[in-house]
Amino acid sequence: MDLLLATGTVTKFLIWLPALVVGAGMVLAVLILLGRALADSVRDWGHPRLLAAGAVALLAVVVLLTYLGVSLPRE
Repeated sequence: MDLLLATGTVTKFLIWLPALVVGAGMVLAVLILLGRALADSVRDWGHPRLLAAGAVALLAVVVLLTYLGVSLPRE
């Protein structure tokens, strides 16, 4: 009886596998496209160091607020 259960699980996995591969590929393609657009925008912008400093400052604020235990209000 356990063999039938295992076969059903494997069959379900094999049916869903192409959808998972295509979905993961689409997500990866969108992330690559957005990353390339961001890199192009940063290259065209005249002040990349200012952008990097802003990103580091934002990350520092998030880490500090997390360390202090500040949480966003719940709706």
